[in-house]
Amino acid sequence: MQDFEEDPRAQGARGHRRSVSRGSYQLQAQMNRAVYDERPPGSLVPTSVAEASRAMAGDTTLSENYAFAGMHHIFDQHVDSAVPRLQFANDDKHLLACCSLDGTLSIMALSPPPPSVKLTLKGHGGPVTDFAWSLSNDIIVSTSLDGTLRIWNTEDGRCIREVRDPESSELLCCTFQPMNNNLTVVGNSKHHLQVVNISTGKKVKGGSSKLTGRVLSLSFDAPGRILWAGDDRGSIFSFLFDMATGKLTKAKRLVVSEGSSICSISARSWISREARDPSLLVNACVNKLLLYRVVDNEGTLQLKRSFPIQHGSQHVHSIFCPLMSFRQGACVVTGSEDGCVYFFDVERNTKAIVNKLQGHGGPVLDVSFNCDESLLASADSTGMVIVWRREQK
Repeated sequence: MQDFEEDPRAQGARGHRRSVSRGSYQLQAQMNRAVYDERPPGSLVPTSVAEASRAMAGDTTLSENYAFAGMHHIFDQHVDSAVPRLQFANDDKHLLACCSLDGTLSIMALSPPPPSVKLTLKGHGGPVTDFAWSLSNDIIVSTSLDGTLRIWNTEDGRCIREVRDPESSELLCCTFQPMNNNLTVVGNSKHHLQVVNISTGKKVKGGSSKLTGRVLSLSFDAPGRILWAGDDRGSIFSFLFDMATGKLTKAKRLVVSEGSSICSISARSWISREARDPSLLVNACVNKLLLYRVVDNEGTLQLKRSFPIQHGSQHVHSIFCPLMSFRQGACVVTGSEDGCVYFFDVERNTKAIVNKLQGHGGPVLDVSFNCDESLLASADSTGMVIVWRREQK
């Protein structure tokens, strides 16, 4: 990673249906219980002697922790149009949202039973490309190919504000500033990043920058001081974010693979006595899931691991498991163009696949865990959203 220099160049009524899988979606080849030795400094995950943390999640292997009993529910209100993004609400077990290329978003309630579509957010004049929950879950922001950012009230589905892109370009991604939810960062098809104050609908002075291609993915570190942005030319840029002014300062650039789209970036900071390296999880259309170590306070990246998946062209996303810091081992989950959901142990040098879920009829584009990992949601290119139930030991 180099210092940055300016570069000149369904059946029945659509909505939802209950479904229970036949059999358990377990790891196809059962793995023996793994013994994790003390890890050297620089290791990604807590050590095996962290008994207190392990007790919080149960003293079991990752294979046992991520065994799934099958499908809890299937939502098909967006069938025939891809669902590029979905996400559980923050610190919530039962509230799930997704966006669709049909121009709408859905907010779904998984409890009380039966699961249902709570709200449909209508107003965009084109496919919805991305969305984000506010920290308190009272607001959702969404981006669309119609060139607008919309702010929605999640209680009644009302559109509070519409912000048009000043360049009238397609908006492709968005994310909240984690320490200040008045500020949202938006990426567009004309290579620009822009910080927007959603309270006023105005762009923030000094809060804009340009990448080498269409801006496809965004992620802040937990403190909100570093922003990473990926484009369709294969580059990941890091920016320093001024908390007082909202100003962006370009810091570093990494070319992952020339000409390959950086579809997904997910950051995870380790702030505990046991954990060490901050990390970045990346999907980059290179038939691999990439795990980077963040090595300094400017967002410099160093490749740690890669995992084989089928990913060459679709906008596939991945996540860190929310309770990873309390596990014996560390798990990440990704979609794949072969229609499967894969779980990988980032510390296992061989046989890294912990589990594989099958059931989608098209490429799996996004995955999301609820806060206690009891449910996993996945969405695909056919518009299907599957909620998976984890086995309770």
